[in-house]
Amino acid sequence: MSAQVSGSEFNGITPLQQMVSSCSGAILTSLLVTPLDVVKIRLQAQESPFPKGKCFVYCNGLMDHICVCENGNSKAWYRAPGHFSGTLDAFIKIIRREGIKSLWSGLPPTLVMAVPATVIYFTCYDQLCAALRTRMGRHSQEAPLLAGAIARVGSATVISPLELIRTKMQAQRLSYRQLSACICCTVQSEGWLSLWRGWGPTLLRDVPFSAMYWYNYELGKRWLCDKQGTREPTFMITFIAGATSGSIASIVTLPFDVVKTRRQVELGALQVLNISTQSSSSTLQVMKRIVAENGVKGLFAGFLPRLIKVAPACAIMISTYEFGKAFFRKRNQDLAAAAVTLQTST
Repeated sequence: MSAQVSGSEFNGITPLQQMVSSCSGAILTSLLVTPLDVVKIRLQAQESPFPKGKCFVYCNGLMDHICVCENGNSKAWYRAPGHFSGTLDAFIKIIRREGIKSLWSGLPPTLVMAVPATVIYFTCYDQLCAALRTRMGRHSQEAPLLAGAIARVGSATVISPLELIRTKMQAQRLSYRQLSACICCTVQSEGWLSLWRGWGPTLLRDVPFSAMYWYNYELGKRWLCDKQGTREPTFMITFIAGATSGSIASIVTLPFDVVKTRRQVELGALQVLNISTQSSSSTLQVMKRIVAENGVKGLFAGFLPRLIKVAPACAIMISTYEFGKAFFRKRNQDLAAAAVTLQTST
């Protein structure tokens, strides 16, 4: 029986337990980070009201989503907000006037994609990292770099068509039958690759971010464990390592984030107007336009908001994930020990 358990487990836990751990981390991260982005969008709408058909990027702490403003007062996250003097004032007034639920506007539909994508990403990373470490020998310390990049390519590739379909459905208010006909028509005229529009800019930001994040996280976690004199990382160690590595990766990849956001909004706007996305600007063209309009500093726009959002999201996600894995690992060890005791007693 113990042989069966160890054979089905990977690094002390089963793949299913890894998925459950990452799923709980994804849900908790979304619940805690979504209100920050809802408030940010409401503050942006106050400064520059969103007209009907305007596209904007919404993030639930796990991934970005393109949203389309249907009309000025229809949705809580872009309803005419009154006057907010700042972030705290916005939190208080939104809760007082509209109820606490409005802070989680748009959470259910985005979780449909965000949670599966996160589960795929984290589970693939763990499996790949362990496999690469055994094959890379003395270069095993670089395994998180490669595993993080490959895992992100996989999850982004899986989710990209779903994101495109969701944006089209929301922009044009299509029924599922109309959506199916629209997708078939697009595929026939532009080919299957049309379902992955915007995939390139997504990878330009997310793959370097993922590679740097996991490399720095593993490095930081190991260093903090040595400083604390412990072999197993505590919740606080994983939280600090996650926040630090997320901050570093977000700063380095900020220009790609600015370009990706601008291009995502462009693609969303073209879909609203029912214009072929082939006419959208390339990543390089968007980058040149940003530099021409705002200088090089334009590529680093939104530095502080991105840092404030990414650091806690990374910290919450990874510490919850590691806590879940530690819980299942201990549970499996206890079950294995109980099975051995039962066998020896009989």
